[in-house]
Amino acid sequence: MKGALAALLVGASAFGATPEPLGERPEVRAFIGELVERHGFNEAELTKMFSRVERIEPVLQFIAPGERPPWQDYRAQFVNDRRIAGGLAFWQANRKHLARAEREYGIPAAIIVAIVGVETNYGRNMGRYRVIDALATLAFEYPARAPFFRSELEQYLLLARESELDVFALRGSYAGAIGLPQFMPRSVRRFGVDFDGDGAIDLRRSSADAVGSVANFLKSHGWQSGEPVAFRAVVPDEVAPAYADGNVRPHVPLSELLIAGISLSPAPPSTEALGALIALGSEYRVGLQNFYVITRYNRSAYYATAVADLAQALAAARQSGTGK
Repeated sequence: MKGALAALLVGASAFGATPEPLGERPEVRAFIGELVERHGFNEAELTKMFSRVERIEPVLQFIAPGERPPWQDYRAQFVNDRRIAGGLAFWQANRKHLARAEREYGIPAAIIVAIVGVETNYGRNMGRYRVIDALATLAFEYPARAPFFRSELEQYLLLARESELDVFALRGSYAGAIGLPQFMPRSVRRFGVDFDGDGAIDLRRSSADAVGSVANFLKSHGWQSGEPVAFRAVVPDEVAPAYADGNVRPHVPLSELLIAGISLSPAPPSTEALGALIALGSEYRVGLQNFYVITRYNRSAYYATAVADLAQALAAARQSGTGK
């Protein structure tokens, strides 16, 4: 593997004890042993690399659950004139890649642009932390999700070996997400696409690769080409509790929702499809299969709705002639 893998400078414990070097901690030694056994890594090299990883305290602060903002405040962060203008510029600059992604994967250009816009403001904010430091900090300092981040750390090391990357060189979000579309390492390995044909998948510097990779991710998770994402809904107060159960997977026929007194806008082309009633404060949407697919990218219904709304605004602005 090119480069070395960092050492985690763990801060003092809550009791003020001198921290044990990361490479000497039992759970890290066990992790190294697993990598050696499963993937043929060199134990001495991994131990040396872990001696250089840095514990990033802000990562632990950012990852901690916080109070969710009201829906309208959340939406306003992403669906606004500045984000739409940036999206139109990104669309224009990458129109050939986006058109190809639509042809090959069946994903609307507006959806791809919206995801990149929500994730990183079209590459303006891809994260400033070394990916190895962020993942290692969360893998061994955040018990609530340690298994997930240890798995992603493993995937990152495999990615670095396969791509001949210096594990210390790549920077990303506080959660270890990478590039314009903010893919976690597992997603880079599984869904990343060399869309510009240069022989490498580079989600930080190649907008073509980012476009193709987002399209591949969505198609692989069951995107239905040509189908709607969601409908706006007006829901009687007495009906909402029965259907807005927090489940974003489509599981109720639209016909049943209509019979219950829920009105949908625009009118659905078919009432046979399944939907899920999504509560956004006092506002409601009915998400279909494609809405559910967007939540595979980010599990938040707020996120999926913001992507859908931004995509709709981008498509309308481009159709009207803005940004062409």
